[in-house]
Amino acid sequence: MAKIAYILLCHKDPDAIIMQAERLTAAGDYMSIHFDARARKADFARIRKALADNPNVTFARRRIKCGWGEWSLVQATLNAIEAAVDEFPRATHFYMLSGDCMAIKTAEYAHSFLDAQDKDYIESFDYFESDWIKTGWKEERLIYRHWFNERTQKRRFYAMFQAQKRLGLTREIPSDIQVMIGSQWWCLRRRTIEWILDFTRKRRDVMQFFATTWIPDETFFQTLVRHLIPEDEIDPRTLTFLMFSDYGMPVSFYNDHYDLLLSQDFLFARKISPEAKELKARLGRLYAAHGVQFQISNEGRNLYKFLTGRGRIGRRFSMRFWETESTLGRERELMILVCKKWHVAKRLLDQIRQVTNVPSIEYLFNEEGTPLPDLGGIQATLEKRTRHRRALMRMLFEYFDTDRLVICLDPTNLELMHDFFSDRSVTRMLEIECQFTDEYLIGHSYRVGLAGERTPKATLERLLPTIRNEMTYEADRIRDAGFARYGRIHQTSTPEENADKVAEFLSIPWDQALRITQTDHLFAD
Repeated sequence: MAKIAYILLCHKDPDAIIMQAERLTAAGDYMSIHFDARARKADFARIRKALADNPNVTFARRRIKCGWGEWSLVQATLNAIEAAVDEFPRATHFYMLSGDCMAIKTAEYAHSFLDAQDKDYIESFDYFESDWIKTGWKEERLIYRHWFNERTQKRRFYAMFQAQKRLGLTREIPSDIQVMIGSQWWCLRRRTIEWILDFTRKRRDVMQFFATTWIPDETFFQTLVRHLIPEDEIDPRTLTFLMFSDYGMPVSFYNDHYDLLLSQDFLFARKISPEAKELKARLGRLYAAHGVQFQISNEGRNLYKFLTGRGRIGRRFSMRFWETESTLGRERELMILVCKKWHVAKRLLDQIRQVTNVPSIEYLFNEEGTPLPDLGGIQATLEKRTRHRRALMRMLFEYFDTDRLVICLDPTNLELMHDFFSDRSVTRMLEIECQFTDEYLIGHSYRVGLAGERTPKATLERLLPTIRNEMTYEADRIRDAGFARYGRIHQTSTPEENADKVAEFLSIPWDQALRITQTDHLFAD
């Protein structure tokens, strides 16, 4: 039967750490704690004293000062792992946790889950081929040496980077490893952990390489596991449920998220809000409970991808735009219809096509199957279209032999909108503002995989405000961007009122615009 050694990295709130250790070891599991050396000595002494008589708790033998993005986080983890391996010979699995994590399943469930498959659970995707890093530095994290903390020593951090870049002081990645990347929250088997520790003692070259990479906690274990373990013994997922906001910050969970968390296909959740005292109390009692049945609705992974895919587009670095030296053409007009309800935009686009004969294309950056002419392969995939967006648009203008073109974009494509509006061509935008009923939002959550047939009604009711707020936020971001030549039509406005904006958008007479806005059932779901 599985027995878990939890590897806990923490730096604050000694009372919460003590409670977490007592809860998780009460069911027979273990814990190895690394308490940041930057933290107050009195807090650490308090933790040591409270847990001194617990045989299932140990501490890293050497505490170090940790900093975000530094090697110190990996070294602290290794120190805690070494203590756990020595102290807990019966531990079968090692699970990485932070002080903000809490179990959302019972120990009984967690042990059965781990017993069911002989696998390591760790996100590990190809560093260069995957899109795990959405924006900002990629290759620069590895080929340059990083000695300073980007957050606390920003001037030194960037000065050293610029100096190395100017002098061409790049370095090679160790030739026999393939760098991987993923979440730092993993669960690994004992054999894997022992092989990793053995590797760290033998391969000083690899250790020296990672010690001066940037944010190595997202690459070190992920790379070594793939290097040491057969692919069919790795499940490339985390067992810790976490979500990110549009700012790249972890989403906190509150008291009313209890049922939502329990229905997810994960063992732990992060981050639990410090104010969610009722949630903490209920989850605290859960781990040691027996006979609890969990109805897994399984929308957790899709919900995670939905928010993380957007949330990792943080604002620490500006967006990367491809081919900024190119232009669509000064004399050309690109007209962009923006609408969350794609079927509404497509109806309006079809009517525009009939009334004006202006070439128009549906959601070419959102739907792989959008009909497009053969443009030599650049149109083949969404990834290619987005990467070579300006080249693609120039080729479409030329293919249709036109200076005017209408396309549709989803409100999430804000970076594309910024890029097109920064071009020397004339860019116009018309946002179609629709109303979203609960029935529509529920259907939307099914279509995009945020919910399934077994999702509890209570979970759906809590999910609806999140989706509605997400759509509102997308629209607000577009309006806050302050685009020139921007207009908006409303579902609640009359065709005559909307015709004013359509006429301005398309530069056509008002009576033609009215024919477009009078489209039958334009806003119907």
